[in-house]
Amino acid sequence: MFSQSEENYIKAIYSLAEAGNENVSTNLLAERMNTRASSVTDMIRRLAEKELLDYRKYQGCRLTVAGNELALQILRKHRLWESFLVEKLHFGWEEVHEVAEQLEHIQSVKLVNRLDALLHYPEFDPHGDPIPDVNGKMRRHEQSVLLHRLRDNEEGIVVGVEDGSPDFFDFLKRYDINLGVHIRVLETFPFDSSLRVELNGQEVNLSERVARKILVKRKL
Repeated sequence: MFSQSEENYIKAIYSLAEAGNENVSTNLLAERMNTRASSVTDMIRRLAEKELLDYRKYQGCRLTVAGNELALQILRKHRLWESFLVEKLHFGWEEVHEVAEQLEHIQSVKLVNRLDALLHYPEFDPHGDPIPDVNGKMRRHEQSVLLHRLRDNEEGIVVGVEDGSPDFFDFLKRYDINLGVHIRVLETFPFDSSLRVELNGQEVNLSERVARKILVKRKL
């Protein structure tokens, strides 16, 4: 059994590695965890002693096989709880992250597996992120791209987002952008790469910054 703090570090290292950081530096991890580099170093050493990390001074750290398995277990719990909160308790998809952050530390494997069965073994959470199955395997979205990559007159279906901040979800809520919404690109403006799109029966302009955070599956 590991502490909540240890699990939070493991999840953060996994996330940073997924973003392309083969070896996660102390400074990068300190920035993610919003703490001092010295505190991060102490935690890294503790996790290395528990054989969850490989750590070399000045070269950063990476998850071991055991560390990666733990990270996937945490993600599985987090994303299943998000799905439960939206599907069964009718939370908005913008509300569930912080609650799931607390629930992901529940240790009962039996509870998590029953939760999975109750939800009929979902493959993606309410934000479109893949949910690891009981063996830690995840299905990736097929042919999904960021919205800004669609050409004029192409249409996509929203399957996820790349930003989980409350401000971004408030923006999406304003335009009623949710999973499954159809978006057609009407025009791309070369000056700033913003888009004029059609969604929910109306035309709206989206900035390139927003379009780079919405994941869609091309509609063939």
